[in-house]
Amino acid sequence: MSVGALIEFYFKLIICITIPEEPYITAAQVCELLKKLAALALTIPITLVLDNARYQKCKIVEELALSLSIELLYLPSYLPNLNLIERLWKFVKKKCLYGKYYENFSDFSSAIYECLSDAHLKHKKELDSLLTLRFQKFNKSQIMNV
Repeated sequence: MSVGALIEFYFKLIICITIPEEPYITAAQVCELLKKLAALALTIPITLVLDNARYQKCKIVEELALSLSIELLYLPSYLPNLNLIERLWKFVKKKCLYGKYYENFSDFSSAIYECLSDAHLKHKKELDSLLTLRFQKFNKSQIMNV
């Protein structure tokens, strides 16, 4: 499994950063990701949106992010639709996994990497719709007691 970060700026620049494969993700890998983001020397503030996994919400990660001036924004629990990476993963599964067989892990991971690398070119319209921050709001919802 790889740790990755997708950063979408207002001008639709997408950067994909991967961390070498490990059997599972650790706080050390998240710290490596933070360092790679900081090394980009972007001139705009960086906010990294995370779920509440322990390896992301620990003291070492939070202290490093603070020292690198990277804001960590944690999503509420049990709301995968707010997590854009969950939507991207659903898209990748649809394009790379459904109805397909890979002889080995290398072919499998290559297919996913190629899909992610080319997605902003080959599937831009679909991704623009899928990876939006516009959510349906219910301003005047009615609550019915049952």
